[in-house]
Amino acid sequence: MTKLIAGNWKMFKGPAETLAFFDGFEAPDGVDVVLCPPFVSLEAAVGEEWPIYAQSVHWAADGAFTGEISAQMLVEIGVAGALVGHSERRQLFGETDDTVRRRAEAALEAGLGVIACVGETETEREAGETEAVLRRQVAVIPKHERLVIAYEPVWAIGTGKTATPQMAQDAHALIKSLHETRVLYGGSVKPDNAAELLSQPAVDGALVGGASLDPDSFAAICRAAASLS
Repeated sequence: MTKLIAGNWKMFKGPAETLAFFDGFEAPDGVDVVLCPPFVSLEAAVGEEWPIYAQSVHWAADGAFTGEISAQMLVEIGVAGALVGHSERRQLFGETDDTVRRRAEAALEAGLGVIACVGETETEREAGETEAVLRRQVAVIPKHERLVIAYEPVWAIGTGKTATPQMAQDAHALIKSLHETRVLYGGSVKPDNAAELLSQPAVDGALVGGASLDPDSFAAICRAAASLS
C-alpha cells in the first residue's frame, strides 16, 4: 500500500511563505502527499500538485459561527479535505469526541477527504488508559473511503518525544481492529526517525508537524515513505 504523508503547518506560513515552500518542495513517486496550510494560505496552495486540506472544518453549512469555516466554503475554493480532532484543537479549543464526529460527517457529506486524529495524553498512558481512550475516540469516527485516521500520542506532539516503533505498531493495530482504514502516525516525526516508524506493518503513513515546514525536511520524510511503499 502506498504510504500517505500529510504535513500540518499549524499557525505557520502565510500565502507568500506557502508559495515559497512549493517552489522548493519535490516529492518522489510512490508516496501520497497532503499539505494542511492555515486558512489564509489555502487559496495560495490550491492548484499545486498535491491535495490541500484545511486544519479544521465546521459541521454547519452556514450560520452565526464566528471564526469557523464550512465544508462548502472549502469545496468552493478547491480544497480537497480537512483535519478534524487534532490534539491541539481538543486541548486548547474544547474539541470533543462528538464535535469531531460532526465535523467529519459534514466534511465527508460535502465530498471532502478527512484525516481524523486520535490519541492519549501522557497522564492517560501512565494510567494504563491508552486502549480505552482510543476505543472511545475511534468509536465515533464515521467509516468512509475518504476517511483516514491519524494516531497522535498527545505527549509526543511538539515535545520532541516520539513513541517507540513498537508503541506505534500496537496503537495502530488496535485502531485498525476497530476501524478499517489507513492509519497515520503523528508525533515528532522527523527525517531521522521516519523510516523506522513507517516500517511498522500497521503504520500507513505519517502526520508531520514541525518537520513539514521545511521543504527539504518534508521531502526527506516523503522519500523514506516511498522507499517502503
